[in-house]
Amino acid sequence: MSSKITSRRYAKALLDVAEEGGFVEQITSDLETIRETVAGSREMVNMLRSPVVNVDLKARILKDVFKGELSENTIRFIDLLCKKKRAGLLTDVIDEFYALRDERGNIVNVDVTSAVELDDGQSKKLINGLAAYTGKKIRARLSLDEQLIGGVKVQIGDTILDNSVVHQLQRLKSSLAESA
Repeated sequence: MSSKITSRRYAKALLDVAEEGGFVEQITSDLETIRETVAGSREMVNMLRSPVVNVDLKARILKDVFKGELSENTIRFIDLLCKKKRAGLLTDVIDEFYALRDERGNIVNVDVTSAVELDDGQSKKLINGLAAYTGKKIRARLSLDEQLIGGVKVQIGDTILDNSVVHQLQRLKSSLAESA
């Protein structure tokens, strides 16, 4: 079974239990703590993925690292992952958990790149327009790229809406080249 499918199953189970128990926010916070810690430690990633490191040792190391920082429910979930020899999938499970949570909450992540910094009014107007376009709540990540010259570039999943001056100039250039 592929690791993505396996990660999604564990994430779904965790989210289902968290929703039933009413502790989704606590689990989300705990998973963010784990994500940040693991992302900052190559040794931790190697230990989690290593088939040489004993399952019980992995669980003990994770408990020691996160002692006092995670809820009991999250600790039990980490134990389960370790016992099922899936500790190497921990970061993938976290990613899938967030994706499922957003899916269920009807939230879409959007990357917005603009040539100039958008003020609050412009940001809200753009986000409201994107919400109307997608029919979902928008979680926007705003960034700057002065090379766009003007306009914005929006990425929603695999879809890119490019209304930048650079893109329009490229389209003009290619259409002129075709007609020549």
